[in-house]
Amino acid sequence: MGLVFWGMDSHTLGFLLASIALSLSPGPDNLFVVSQGIAYGRKPAFWAACGMVSGVLVHTLAAAFGISVVFQTSALAFNVVKYAGAGYLLYLAYRAFREHASFRPGNPPAQRSLSGLYSRGFLMNVLNPKVALFFLAFLPQFVRPDQGSVPMQMVTLGILFMAQAFVVFSAIAYFAGSVGYWLQRKPAMGRWLGWLSGSVFAFLGLRLLFAHRNL
Repeated sequence: MGLVFWGMDSHTLGFLLASIALSLSPGPDNLFVVSQGIAYGRKPAFWAACGMVSGVLVHTLAAAFGISVVFQTSALAFNVVKYAGAGYLLYLAYRAFREHASFRPGNPPAQRSLSGLYSRGFLMNVLNPKVALFFLAFLPQFVRPDQGSVPMQMVTLGILFMAQAFVVFSAIAYFAGSVGYWLQRKPAMGRWLGWLSGSVFAFLGLRLLFAHRNL
């Protein structure tokens, strides 16, 4: 009998702990959520995080049904998605830099489009072929062929990954948003906050632009 934790066997528990460690480790996803929380507040950061978490389902299904293998075997497919993702991020950076002068401390975060922030997070995740390759390499390590359908096991693991990522990113959004609300009450911080968001998008865009297929 494996170790049981809230009805979870040791194999699944190992996957959950590894997933939490990955979500907590510094990376572009955390950086994006933190920057949105600091610049706009808790609620916008939460919706941006939800968008990123939703993108996990796309990569999970792609890995489960073999679509992600295309990115592993085709440089063209990898580069097409990579350049689309990098271009989108650099466009967001351009918009943020262009609009930084209009950012004013004290503007209610609700004035910004929450659906737009959700879409940003979703597209950032989906248009990153490195994430697709990560799930293609990560999920099969926890699949047990003797336990039934491999694709369904991968989908189940992907949903579990989404659940823990939602909790972790929501916590990050909350704390970053708390810092953001404090900073927004400082008049001198308005311009800095506008540049922060643009700088993060530019960094993530350039990082993706020069990414290679190897994990």
